Amino acid sequence: MASIPGRRVVVLVLFSVFLTVVLGFGLPALLNSIMWLLGLPETSVTECIVGLYLMFVAFIAMPRLPRGWVKVDGKAVLITGCDTGFGLELAKHLHKVGFTVFAGCLLKDKGGEGAQELQDMHSDRMKVLQLDVCSDEQTNQAVEYIRHSLGDPEKGLWAVVNNAGLSTFGEVEFTSIDTYRQLYEVNLIGTIRITKAVLPLIRRAKGRVVNIASMYGRMGNIMRSPYCVSKWGVEVFSDCLRYEMKTWGVKVSVIEPGNFIVATGILTRDIVANTSNKLWTEAPPGVKEDYGKAHFEQQMALMRSYCGSGQKDMAPVLDDITDAITSKRPYTRYMPMEPHWWIRVEIMTLLPSAISDLLYF
Repeated sequence: MASIPGRRVVVLVLFSVFLTVVLGFGLPALLNSIMWLLGLPETSVTECIVGLYLMFVAFIAMPRLPRGWVKVDGKAVLITGCDTGFGLELAKHLHKVGFTVFAGCLLKDKGGEGAQELQDMHSDRMKVLQLDVCSDEQTNQAVEYIRHSLGDPEKGLWAVVNNAGLSTFGEVEFTSIDTYRQLYEVNLIGTIRITKAVLPLIRRAKGRVVNIASMYGRMGNIMRSPYCVSKWGVEVFSDCLRYEMKTWGVKVSVIEPGNFIVATGILTRDIVANTSNKLWTEAPPGVKEDYGKAHFEQQMALMRSYCGSGQKDMAPVLDDITDAITSKRPYTRYMPMEPHWWIRVEIMTLLPSAISDLLYF
């Protein structure tokens, strides 16, 4: 993980101290029982606790160790979803670093503000493409444009960043099949479609595939099943691809951002209001009757409370994506998120479900 600002390090250290104290009451007997069962001398409980403490702090709070850097000169990157949010800022950031950027924008042909902002840079290294990741035709046209624009196509395309995505909310019985299908088509099938289309170029360069998933690609949550399902798919697709690409020297990384709602503007009160109206209007009569308006409004109030929450700076996500593209030994997964979200992901993925359910639901 990337290094974390001082105040967050304090939170992590305090948590690890708390964890150490808790373990101190139950761990001694447990360790000694295990050693006894194995027929080994009783272990030093103090050393074990201190070791666990140091491992926790070192893994979270220590800055990322340098692992060598690739040369940026002459390398090109394709980024999808550059109309807003991470994609728009990443396109500008990687251009500044020195890459030639192919910025795929859904709204380029409709005069989208993000596409126009990138075009207004008037740089030979910033090439804005019309790209709907759900369209085979636009995908093929984009790949042909990239191939003809590369200085030496035989050297291939250095990286693709599958960033284009949609998000929504709603309880399962209020969410239509069309909504599930839409997020599945964009977030998962769109990622697969673009990856397959550019993979021959990426293999030639022995380059990188970077897929933007989410912390919700590692854990579920109420009201978020369409998004979670699609991002879980991105996670396992990335794993399978990584295994296959090892022979070719291609590195595959997954970025799992936490809560960046305020930074990206992905959830606003207007969005909550419009989605709420749609969910209630389209819900079957029996579902409305069973759940009741009061329960529904309570859940919508919960979603409104998230508006304006999260990290304000996209830098942790941009830095992790850049590391995945430029490091000689990139990580398999990057988790740019606040400490409490990181702790929650670890608890929900490593501990028995009964424990995580008790803590969070």
